[in-house]
Formats: sequence, structure tokens, C-alpha cells
Amino acid sequence: MPNQSLNARIPAYKNAFASGELQQTYQALVGIVQNLRTEFSKKYEGEFAVANVLHGYIDFTYFYLQNDFLKTKKLKLALVLNHKNANFELWLLGQTRDIQSHYWKKLSGTKWVNTEVMPEYSVFEVALLSAPDFDDAAKLSASVHLQFQTLWREISEVLALCE
Repeated sequence: MPNQSLNARIPAYKNAFASGELQQTYQALVGIVQNLRTEFSKKYEGEFAVANVLHGYIDFTYFYLQNDFLKTKKLKLALVLNHKNANFELWLLGQTRDIQSHYWKKLSGTKWVNTEVMPEYSVFEVALLSAPDFDDAAKLSASVHLQFQTLWREISEVLALCE
């Protein structure tokens, strides 16, 4: 399909929107991320600054988390809903591409880093919840929080050791 002209792809694009199901599903998923952002903001008040939800691109909906520890390293986390995979991921991001590259190299021995290729937008992208149950909001939220806490503890320990 990428070899087709934009005009040749438009009919499939229009068909995807025709029923309204795509828009409804997208809005429901964005709403889930917005609710998670609100929960994170309350639960981690004083521990993390939690930014607003960023969306508008069809591939990712996310919000940033940063604390003093990450800030001193010019890093932040992103809790990401990957629409293509319909899963939640936790990304470690650098303030600049150079900082991302620096930490990608420093963390290359960890289980999170793909040493073959650095991700385009982050130091690493790790599955937080591979098969979320979008129909059970309470279970989804509890699972995301539990996985975040576990993963953040591991990441912070490794970051503390690599300086």
C-alpha cells in the first residue's frame, strides 16, 4: 500500500471512517488514557509531575511523568497507549536525541534495550500491559498501576547505578 498514491489510498481511508466505529473506538481509548492520567496525577502527587494527555495522532496517546530524579538526568517517562498494538507501554525518553542516545548506550545491557536499533522516539519502549481488558476499567487501571510501580522501581534502580 505505501507504493500507492495518496489519491489511490483515499477510498480505503473514507471506508474506515464511514461507519463511525473507528472514531468512537478512538475516543473511548483516549478517554481511558485521560482517566489513567487523572489517577496517576492523584496517586503520585508529590512524587511525579504528570503532564496532560497528548493525542491527535492515530498511532499513540500518552502522557509524560517526571520527578526530580529523572529531571536531573534530563529524562522522563511516557505512559503510552500504542493504538497499532492495542497495548500500554512505558517509554523512557531523553530531553534531546543526544541524551536518548547516551542513555541507550548506557542501558544497553538491560532487558529493556534493543541493542540492534534505538527506538525513534525513546531510549526504550517496554510493554507495560500487553493484552489490556478495555471492558473492565477497574482491572485495567489496577494492572497499569501495578506494572508501572514494578517497572519504575526496576528502572530507577538501574538508572541510579549507571552514574
